[in-house]
Amino acid sequence: TLTLDCLLLTPLTPFLRGSHSLRIFYTLVMGSSQDVPHYIVVAYVDDQLAAHFDSHTRRMLPQMAWLHNMKEEDSHFWDLTSRRVTDSPRECVSFCSVSIFSAGFHSWQRVIGCDLRKDGHRSGVYQYGYDGEDFISLDQKTLTWTAVDIRAQVTKRRWEAEPFIAQSRNNFLEMECIELLQNCMVYGKDYLLRKEPPVVKVTRRIQYSGMETLVCQVYGFYPKEMDATWRKDGEVWEQDTFRGGVLPNSDGTYHAWLSIEIDPNERDRYRCYVDHAGLPEPLILAWAEPGKRMGGKRVSPPECDAAVWKQKCIPCIPCKDYTNRLEFLPRKTPIGEHD
Repeated sequence: TLTLDCLLLTPLTPFLRGSHSLRIFYTLVMGSSQDVPHYIVVAYVDDQLAAHFDSHTRRMLPQMAWLHNMKEEDSHFWDLTSRRVTDSPRECVSFCSVSIFSAGFHSWQRVIGCDLRKDGHRSGVYQYGYDGEDFISLDQKTLTWTAVDIRAQVTKRRWEAEPFIAQSRNNFLEMECIELLQNCMVYGKDYLLRKEPPVVKVTRRIQYSGMETLVCQVYGFYPKEMDATWRKDGEVWEQDTFRGGVLPNSDGTYHAWLSIEIDPNERDRYRCYVDHAGLPEPLILAWAEPGKRMGGKRVSPPECDAAVWKQKCIPCIPCKDYTNRLEFLPRKTPIGEHD
């Protein structure tokens, strides 16, 4: 079992900033009986690579600095984790032997993970894939298996005839996985519990039809939870709004975007509203014409609305005062920036 001394001394849940996740991905590529299977295991904490399996040493190796401290203090945990990972190909052999597959090269995949929200809610995922497609997954509520095709029905019937299989997988998700994630929150609290406010920019695209698309880009924020909406005259306006997913950046932060199609004659009625744990108060931005002269000075490129930003510049992000407006200075390069 995992060491919980730090968890008992440090109540974690009240201090969570947003949701946190742990995912372990297993991949085994199999060929003929003479070939050595290629085995890959990687673990991600909050969408960042945390550890990987070294096939030569047959050990899980930490990839984050704070995990090295965990390795030193909880060496027995890494021993247990490495043994579990090493034994996983045996499960694949059993898994594949009871299913009807054709000869040749095939891949077996498994995803194990859990999520812990700031309100204490817990959930997990235990899913198998075959040849790059979903195969079978555990339903935690019913402790049954969901098969995606006829081939997976063979495995479903076999596993549901032995209820302890689903129970043991669910116990891992509800206990060991959550305990591991909580340990990560303790050892990596300076990194995982940090708050980085978003940088927000509004750009415009002119359509051939004469309509316009306003794009609100939100980037460089952590934790992942972020609320962004387009508002018309102060009211949330989901009509004609399109959203991109919240995706990770290589530096451990996230980015997202949302766009809305508008009549250019009504442009001044629209604002992008962004709220995040790293902000002292929500951001409200509008698009302004490039090179527009305000107070006798040229501001280029414009990235926020003067009337809104006059009293709402975030102290932790530098701003320039150009008489009657403020220009937001991004700390990071926007991802997917529009012209």
